[in-house]
Amino acid sequence: MTPARPALDPELRELLADMPLMSQLTPEALAQLRRLPSTPVDSLLAHRQVDRREVTVPAADGTPISLSVFSPAENAAAAPCVYWMHGGGMVMGDRFSQIDIPLEWLDRFGAVVVSVEYRLAPEATGTALVDDCYQGLLWVAEHAAELGIDPARIVVAGASAGGGLAAGVTLLARDRGTPPIAAQMLICPMLDHRNTSMSSRQFSGGPGVWTREMNEFGWRSVLGDLTGDEVPPYVSPALADDLSGLPATYIDTGSAEVFRDEDADYATRIWAAGGQAELHIWAGGFHGFDALYPQARISATARRTRTEWLARVLSPGTTP
Repeated sequence: MTPARPALDPELRELLADMPLMSQLTPEALAQLRRLPSTPVDSLLAHRQVDRREVTVPAADGTPISLSVFSPAENAAAAPCVYWMHGGGMVMGDRFSQIDIPLEWLDRFGAVVVSVEYRLAPEATGTALVDDCYQGLLWVAEHAAELGIDPARIVVAGASAGGGLAAGVTLLARDRGTPPIAAQMLICPMLDHRNTSMSSRQFSGGPGVWTREMNEFGWRSVLGDLTGDEVPPYVSPALADDLSGLPATYIDTGSAEVFRDEDADYATRIWAAGGQAELHIWAGGFHGFDALYPQARISATARRTRTEWLARVLSPGTTP
């Protein structure tokens, strides 16, 4: 029997009523979803004074990885940078997915936004996705002066699968000693392949924006033949034994979604390791609520709260 679920925010519930929902992902359904039009990035840039540059960098195995670089037209030297990893369950989406979120930080802080086109599962498996993201971040750090970026103010950020990849990239950078990361912004991150939490069980057995069954499909796609102790913590960050030495961390999630408990646990373990984390669990929020319905009051509050935290992180001499 599926446990009772927290109620949805009333405004979100009304908005969600018009959205077709799924209970499971299959290879056939994934193929259909991948054929849907991508985010119309040109319309997002139309009212902004932004310079856009497309870059290709080699992955660890030589595969070309695309980066989109968005800079304020009047970009000053030593601007902050937001390095963005998109959502999509590790099986869909592209570097323009949810790009409206970091573009708000370009507007507010004059940040250079760099979004990475990491390879998707099941075509790519294991560490390939997080390695792609890490290689792109290395390129950004190495070209900071050329991009007008302050290398001491690089923030890694992502939503859903991108949030999990951002956490994995941050662990990689810590363990390899480069590049320095000022902060990580993990938005409803996909952190734990085990999929056994109470919140994952609550959102099982019926349609939803992202269900336990859909989550199982995503993880099975990226893990391939890896099982048990073979799964690296860079792929499933909840497995990391040591969460010390991480940069300032922001985690948010909804009370009515699969990832709620694994996200809260990750923040708790950062605190236990002596780290700095800010955690927000938005009452009545479903997975990705603020990306799907940014006009909702709870979404506007969630976005504003993230931006205020980033303002503190990016201000010299302050801590979040």
